[in-house]
Amino acid sequence: MEGLPESAFEKLQIFEKMGPERWVKPHAPVEKYYKLLVRGDLKKLKALTDEYYEDVNMIFEISKNELEWQVKSHAAFGLSGLWSLEYKRELTNPLCISASHGHTACLRHLLFWRADPNAAPGGQSALHEACKGGHTDCVELLLEHKANPNFLSDDGLAPLHLCTGQNSFGCAKALVTFGALVNQPSEDSQETPLHIAAKHGLPEHAHLYLRNGATVDLKNSMEETALSVACGEAKGKECQESYLRVCQLLLTDGAEVNSVDGDMKSPLHKACKNAHHRLVLLLLQRQADVSALDYNGASPLSCVLQTAAFKQELRPHRTVQTLLNHGSLKIWPTAFVKVLKSCASVPEIIEILCNSYPHLPITEKWMEAIPKEDFERHLPFYESLFNQMYTVRTLQHFCRCTVRTRLGRRCHCLIPLLPVPKSLQSYLLLEPEGVLL
Repeated sequence: MEGLPESAFEKLQIFEKMGPERWVKPHAPVEKYYKLLVRGDLKKLKALTDEYYEDVNMIFEISKNELEWQVKSHAAFGLSGLWSLEYKRELTNPLCISASHGHTACLRHLLFWRADPNAAPGGQSALHEACKGGHTDCVELLLEHKANPNFLSDDGLAPLHLCTGQNSFGCAKALVTFGALVNQPSEDSQETPLHIAAKHGLPEHAHLYLRNGATVDLKNSMEETALSVACGEAKGKECQESYLRVCQLLLTDGAEVNSVDGDMKSPLHKACKNAHHRLVLLLLQRQADVSALDYNGASPLSCVLQTAAFKQELRPHRTVQTLLNHGSLKIWPTAFVKVLKSCASVPEIIEILCNSYPHLPITEKWMEAIPKEDFERHLPFYESLFNQMYTVRTLQHFCRCTVRTRLGRRCHCLIPLLPVPKSLQSYLLLEPEGVLL
């Protein structure tokens, strides 16, 4: 069919609804009508409407044969999968088609012919479809024609829940202007539009909702606030700035920095897992509990150590250093072997942790825990580490530990005020040097 995606496994058929439970395969003009809607050909669409289709609220059933991978369990062979040809059906109407493709002129034509702006044959209204595509002009036009801004789809989602991209800000703004509820939760996950903005790192959306009365600490079905969601989603280096801006907005609006989810994880736990140093620093500046324990007894420091090897491009040692300078609980010395196993490829972390103790009982098990390739790649550091098996740390190191113990969780703010050279301040703040002395 011209203008429609096709593949070796997809064949599209259109059926027109003629009445209650009566469907027929349409004659040629209906298929042509469908094509014109998809293409947004207003001139031909007008002509066809005038000649054949005064009822613009007709419903199409689109059936597709699609291959779908299904996993099935077999006791004898374990898990296996197979490709199964599934016969899927989707209901839609001219208004939804035009809205989903952003054809504003066609949408206006259909509304002129009294298309129902709140019809949802496939479970979603035209307003939902326009929001998914970020088509602001279509959203505004539908709202002007009395589309319901709070209409819930069959999935329990309001149009605001589908404003998930940067290009959907105009849609969200129009919805709010026309009375969309900024605290409306989705039916299944209980996520508000603010949760959605936090999940997708959309600071403009979050600011819009907060300015229009969004409650900052509402929780979803996982007991997460918007701040908790944003900290958990701030994963990639390329998107960390947007999530940081969302969190700044939420905290400025009074978000509880130490709220916990169903697993007792705080926003700081999640930011540390993502090794988002600037976000960790922001949370600590807002009095986040640096030593909070989750349901499994893990601290924020434990969270960053568990993922450090997979987050090396984010320089996770900076997060470890910041946590310790804010008074974090340390790793129990006998558990240090586990740290070596997970963080051997990030020797800066091992150095920072070692320098936070006056002395550590280094054993042969430590050497066995380090993968050979990591040991050879960072040979100068690991040689200096295992030299400590036969010597004691320097007097300078013991003095550092004494100063840090005295200052406690205020190391981060008091050490920079000491009347000593910057290099000595860096030493006291555990700045890694590449070797242990």
